[in-house]
Parts: sequence; structure tokens; C-alpha cells
Amino acid sequence: MKEPYWITREECLALHDMMLAQHGGISGVRDEHLLESALAKPQQQLAYGNPTMMDLAASYTSGVVKNHPFLDGNKRTGFMLGAGFLVRNGWHFTADEADAAIRTLALAAGEMTESAFAAWLETNSQPPS
Repeated sequence: MKEPYWITREECLALHDMMLAQHGGISGVRDEHLLESALAKPQQQLAYGNPTMMDLAASYTSGVVKNHPFLDGNKRTGFMLGAGFLVRNGWHFTADEADAAIRTLALAAGEMTESAFAAWLETNSQPPS
């Protein structure tokens, strides 16, 4: 796999601010180290394994959803981070908003594993042309 475009801390913070502006919530980072960990997780997966793009996107989502680095909006931001990672790397995400919300809530509640979330992303994404 060629090196993907990684989401920067600044892009993540901008995405978080955009989600809060659209849907409301408390602004701010609760724990910088947890945010750093969530953003580094996919890069570590690539360095030490053979993940797919879906695995990396699911890792971004899970990292934020499970780490709760923000005061509010972790699930929204986590989902958009994973989907945005795919789009930024040329993929087209096709799931509807309701299904995305259900799957992200299931991931957050531990009712869906990260690998199952990656499989769902794969089913709902089209590769770059």
C-alpha cells in the first residue's frame, strides 16, 4: 500500500469544530494525549501490519469514539474522521446518514468491533477510479 494521506491534528480539530457548529455541543479537547493517540493509531497499524484502507479508516473512527479526547462530539467527529480519511484518499463513501449513525453508536457501545466496522466501511465505499 502506498503511504496514505494522514489526517493532521489541525484538520481533526477543524472537523470537530465544524461538527459542533452544525449540531451543537461543548467545544474543547478533554485530553491532548488521547487525541494524539487516536490520530497515531492508524499510522502505527500501517507501520507494524498490513491493514487495508478500511482498517485504517475504522482505526481513526474507533480511536476517537473509544478514547473520548473531546469534551463533546466524539462519535460525530470520530465517524467523520474515518469517512474523511477515505474520501481524502480517493474513496467514495456511500452509506446513508442513518446507517452511519447506527454503526457508529454500535462501535461506541462495544456492540460492533473495529474489524466489523471496517467491513461495514468496505461494503459502503467505492475505490478510487
